[in-house]
Amino acid sequence: MADQVMAAEGVLFDSLFVKHQAEVPIGALDGLPVTFALFFHDLSAFLGKANLFLEDLFVDEGYRGLGLGKIMFSSLARIAVERGCERLDWWCLDWNTPGVAFYKSMGAVPMSDWTDHRLEGERLGKMADLL
Repeated sequence: MADQVMAAEGVLFDSLFVKHQAEVPIGALDGLPVTFALFFHDLSAFLGKANLFLEDLFVDEGYRGLGLGKIMFSSLARIAVERGCERLDWWCLDWNTPGVAFYKSMGAVPMSDWTDHRLEGERLGKMADLL
């Protein structure tokens, strides 16, 4: 999926450190960054409360299987609880069987009754131009 990443360093810097649109805890081992999570808050109209949405959870391939993903995931759950969030939500691609297995082992429940939708690029612009 690395070929699909289009985020430039300046855009990420602006989103994270200027606009504060997301947070990124970084886990290090022996002084090297080996894992990170990118998350932000959303608000559930059903619950009337904030939730944490996990956009990305990454563990460097050479450090997988050491429990670092579980530590990072547990840290996110702690942040959610400390901030009064009701849920921790995320997406996982169906073909990512190791990811699906990891999340299930953490007690996650797939939301099979929901379908994700997206507007982007030209379609997003066309929708915005309707007003």
